[in-house]
This record gives sequence, structure tokens and C-alpha cells, in this order.
Amino acid sequence: MKRTGSSDYTPDEVGELDALRDEMVTLQAQDSARQAREAVIMHRVSQIAGAASARGEASSRVSELPYRAVAADFAAALRMSDRTVQRMLGSGDTLVAEFPGTLAALAEGRIHRGHVPGIIDAGAHLPTAEARGEFEQLVVPYAEHEAPGRVRAFARTAAEWVHPRTFTERHQTAAACRGLRVNDLPDGMSELIATLPSVVAHGVLDRVKQMARQVTDARRAGRGSGGSGASGVCGSSGASGSSGVGADGGASAGADRPGRLLTVPGQAPDDRSREVSGAALLERDERSIDEVRADIFADLLLTGDPAGHAGAGRAGDGLLAGLGAITAHVQVTVPVLSLIGATETPATLAGVGPIDADTARRIAGASSGWDRILTDPISGAVLAVDRYTPGLQLKRTLQVRDQHCRFPGCRQPVHRSDIDHTIDFAHGGKTRENNLAHLCRGHHTLKHQTTWRVIQKPGGILEWTSPTGRVYPDVPTSTVMFRPEDDWNDYFAGAGAGSGCGAQVHSDVGMQIGMGANSNIDVEDPAPF
Repeated sequence: MKRTGSSDYTPDEVGELDALRDEMVTLQAQDSARQAREAVIMHRVSQIAGAASARGEASSRVSELPYRAVAADFAAALRMSDRTVQRMLGSGDTLVAEFPGTLAALAEGRIHRGHVPGIIDAGAHLPTAEARGEFEQLVVPYAEHEAPGRVRAFARTAAEWVHPRTFTERHQTAAACRGLRVNDLPDGMSELIATLPSVVAHGVLDRVKQMARQVTDARRAGRGSGGSGASGVCGSSGASGSSGVGADGGASAGADRPGRLLTVPGQAPDDRSREVSGAALLERDERSIDEVRADIFADLLLTGDPAGHAGAGRAGDGLLAGLGAITAHVQVTVPVLSLIGATETPATLAGVGPIDADTARRIAGASSGWDRILTDPISGAVLAVDRYTPGLQLKRTLQVRDQHCRFPGCRQPVHRSDIDHTIDFAHGGKTRENNLAHLCRGHHTLKHQTTWRVIQKPGGILEWTSPTGRVYPDVPTSTVMFRPEDDWNDYFAGAGAGSGCGAQVHSDVGMQIGMGANSNIDVEDPAPF
């Protein structure tokens, strides 16, 4: 029998927990209704201020005075700042006037305040009331059963499904605004901000993270099992274990390469009296993982490679060999009709949101292999994934089906989660799709060390039962993300293609793009039925 940290709950404790939970659910519903009413009040206040503004002078300075005056009045009564009330007026206007379906669900307690920002943010760029209404019909029912984090991710995708302009057109317009800028900060620091296509930005971040992890792993290996030193503190004006860009205290900002003289972190820049090996450099490196990432990023931009971290090129220094060969990894899902150019339905960058179909096609054009996903053409549930590497088939199927940790509400991605046997292997559970699911480390521990129970139903649905007997189902996100193309049957009818079984083509491939990003391509293909 599973045990909690101390002992199982007594019947009296279970009864009290049930009552307290029910009370919290009731309070949440009441709070949602209050939030909805507050939005309606703020909307009406804004309308009154707008009417007063329309009766005044036409100048923008004068016309805004009624809004400022009423905001100050309500702020004084509510003991808030004027700006807080002004934000409430704006959000109330948006919710009441543009998202009536979300307002109704909030008023009835079907969703709560945490869901609203994600829905509004995702739907704010939809230009018509019809598009927003269709968007709400997709998102609100999903929000009634999911946590805000999952709703926010799904809402971004749903908004792209209903937008009257193609994603490709909007992406081309947005891509023309890409650029680079610097915001100066106190204490001699600055922010370097790059506005890039999502695939490129996340590819850059992934590559830097992999390099930084190799540095910290090598540091631990060089020190043995004793652990690493303390890290620096962000925002501190004192030394943080590193003087300047790179592990060499600034030398990596130049044009020299591995094999040069390296200075120890904290050593004076002009003290070049002794050469320091890569291993010794790592031994004295006490930077945090974020500091390492920032330093590698600067190295890559200033020198073209992670020069300050290579530690190779000298006899006996091989801890970081191959650091510069690390490539980025991103995963993209694209409908097969978009892949062949028949539609411009956007693809999806895993963990982020939509990307334009043209980018997905260009990435797929350099693909070295394919995954094929078999799905239910009605429910969208992933049935199987196969690839020319059979040993990875089951793992890939689970990654596509689950997308993240399968405990209700958790959004921890699959690459940070464990694959867990729903029925323990030691108790006869089989290593197959209908007995496996991804769980993050915290919820994996919760499953095994407490009286939480879980069973797996057809379609990958996990049914969780709490220690007090409440049941919480978790439905795979893929069943709503992999919806069939509306024009799939029309396309194949026009092309004279025959019918087939419900299928989805999913590819997961390694490739090199312009910046050296290694990408996975998932291709959706809901077949005609």
C-alpha cells in the first residue's frame, strides 16, 4: 500500500478535507462571479466617462480628463492608485465588449480569474467579433476543465485557427520588424534584446543551454564528487566569481581562440604571467548556470565560437572538447496539407505556439527522416508513432501524445519528465503505450509515495484519484491540438485521391539551418474519412 510521509488519512480527516475543498470551490466560484460583476461595473464607468468626454473639447488632453477624474474618484474609495483603476477600466472594457463568452463563464463560475488573462491575451489580435466568438467557443469549454497554464498555450493555437488572415501573411509582416536593440541598466549592465522568428529564437536559447550544461557538467567532473562552489548573486555590485565575459575574465571578448593564455576568474586582466589549463580554469569557476549561459552567448556573438569555455587545444585538456559542435534542437508540428503547400495552416513550435507554414516547409525540406503518427481522425487521439528507428517508436509516441506532465494542471514539458508505468512494472505492469505516461519528478514522487492513485483509460486518458477519493481526469492535450483539417476531404476529393484510414504523418528529423539549428519536424496528416 502506498503511504504518505507519515500515515494515511483517518476517516474524520478525509471528511474534513472534503468539506474544506468544497468550501474552497464555492469561494472560487463566488470570487469569479464577483470578478465578472467588477468588470461589468468598470465597463459602465468607462462608458459614462466616455459620454462626458464626448461632450467636452476635441483635444486629446481635454478628452481624457473625465477618465482620469473618475479613476481618481474610484481609486480614493478603493484605496488603490489611479493607474490601477485605469487598468481595471481598460480590462473591464475589453472583457465585456469583446469577450462576452468568457465573461459569462466567469460569472457562472465555470472558469476563474486565472483563466481570463490567457484567453484575452491570445484573442486580442483577432480583428472581428465573429472571429473572437469562434475563438471563445473553442477555448472556454477547454478552460472549464484545465488549469490556466494549459489554457494559455491552447488559446494561442486556437486563435490562429480562427484568424481571418493567414498566419503566413501576418508572419511576413511581423518578420519585417525583426531587429536588435540595447537597453542600458544600472551598475554597468545592459540588456541585449533580439526580436527574431520564434524558431530561431528558441533554437538560439536551446543551443546556449546545451553548451552551458556541458560547461557545468565538466566543472563537476573536474572537481570530483565534492560539488561545485557557490554562485554569484544577480544584481550585486560585488564580484560574482567571474570578471567579465567568458570564464577567462574578459579574454574571450577578443579575437583570439583556444590555446591562448587564459586568466583565472578574478585575476587582473594584465596578469598574463602564467598559462592556466582548462581543468584549472574550471576548478576555480564559481559562476551560476545563468552566468555561464550569458557568457557563452557573448562568446558566440563576439568570437564566433564559445572560445572562453573550450578548455581544449592544449595537452591534457579535453573536458569541454566538442562544445562548439553542439547544435540547437527545436520541435515543430505541421499539418501535411501545409507541408505540401495546399494550405497555409500554421505549424506549431513545441512549447511555444504557432509558426508560419513557410518556415516549417523550409525546415522540412532538409529533413533526414520521418515519423508517421497514426491518430483517430475524429477525436485526434494519438494511436501510434513509427519511424525507421523502431527502438524509439514507443518513446516518440508518448512524447507526441502527452506533450507535458500528465498530472492535472501541470505543464512541465516531456523532456523534463519521467516516463512512468501507470501499473508498476514490479506489479506486472507492461511497458506499452496504454500503461505509460510522462510525469514530472514532483508528481512522479507524489504517485509513488502518497495515496494518490491513477488508472489509464483508452485514448491515453489518466484518471487520478486523490487521497480523499476525488477523481480528476487528465485528457491528452494532443486530442485538441491535432484537430483534423477542415478542408482535408475537399482537397483529396478534388485531387481524386481515394479514402484511407485515419492517419497523421509526424516527422522528427535532424537538420542544419542557417544558424546551425537542429530541428525536429512533426507533420500532422488527418486522413479523409
